Amino acid sequence: MTRTPWLAALLAALALCLAACGSDDESSSSGGGSDATATATADATTAAASCDKGSLQLFKDGRLTVGTDKPAFPPYFEDDDPTTGKGFESAVAYAVAEQLGFTTDEVDWTVVPFNSSYAPGEKKFDFDINQISITPKRAERVDFSEPYFTAPQAVIALKSSDAANATSLADLKDAKLGVQVGTTSLDAATEKIQPSNQPQVFNDSNDTVRALKDERVDAIVVDLPTAFYLTAAVVPKAKIVGQFDAPGGDDWGLLLAKDSPLTDCVNQAVTKLRDDGTLQQLQDQYMGGDAAPELS
Repeated sequence: MTRTPWLAALLAALALCLAACGSDDESSSSGGGSDATATATADATTAAASCDKGSLQLFKDGRLTVGTDKPAFPPYFEDDDPTTGKGFESAVAYAVAEQLGFTTDEVDWTVVPFNSSYAPGEKKFDFDINQISITPKRAERVDFSEPYFTAPQAVIALKSSDAANATSLADLKDAKLGVQVGTTSLDAATEKIQPSNQPQVFNDSNDTVRALKDERVDAIVVDLPTAFYLTAAVVPKAKIVGQFDAPGGDDWGLLLAKDSPLTDCVNQAVTKLRDDGTLQQLQDQYMGGDAAPELS
C-alpha cells in the first residue's frame, strides 16, 4: 500500500526525464541537421566560387590557354586553324571555355606536339585537346577530364565497291570484312554486323589497309577517328560507309597537368555539356551526317 504513491511518483519523474531527454535529442538532431545543411551549403558555395572565372588558377592571368598539335586537321579543326571554333574539337574547346566564363577573344591557342602533351613535367597550357585517349598509364603523369567523346566503330569501303552503298548494318551482312587483330573492331563487327562469313583478321593496320586497297576484302572495320584519317590521308579512293556504336569505345579527355587546380572545374564544364546535349550535338554536326552516317 505504501509503495503505490512512491511508484507513481517515480514513474512521473521518469516520464518527465524521458520527455526532457527526448526534447534534448530532438533539439540536438534538429540542430545537427541545420549544421550539416549549413556545412553542405557552404561547401557547395565554396566549390562554385572556386570555379568562378576570377578564382581560376591559370597559365596566364585572365586568359585560357588551350593546346593542340599542328597540323590541326579535320574533322577536329578546319583549315589548320583551331581559333575558328569550327571542327569538333575546336567547338568543344570553346564550349568548355564558355562554361568557365571566357569569351572567344579570351582564349589563346598554343602548339603542343601529341607525344609531348602527356609527358611528365610543367605544362604551358591550361588544357590540351588533341584526340588524346584516356589510359591508366598516361593518367599517372597527367590529369584527364571526364570523356568528351567515346569513339564508335566505322566501316570503310572503296567508293567503287558495292559495300560503299550500304545504308544499314544488314546491308553488310554478306560483305567480306577485314579487321586488325587485337582490336575491339573484331568483336564489334561480329556482334553488331553479324556477317555471314567470319571477318578476315590481319596482323596490323598496314596489312588491313592493303587488303582493302587490293580488294581482297569489301570493307574494313576500324574506330571512327581512324576511319577519318585513313580516308583523308591513306586511302582517298575509300569512303566512310557509316558508323555504329559498339562496346569498348575509346574515351578521349581534355588533358591537364597532374593535380591541376583546374581539373575539377573542367570536369564540371564537360559534364554539363554532356548532360545538356551540347557534346552530342557537336559530334553529330562534325563527325556524323554525310561524313559518317549512322548505321543501324
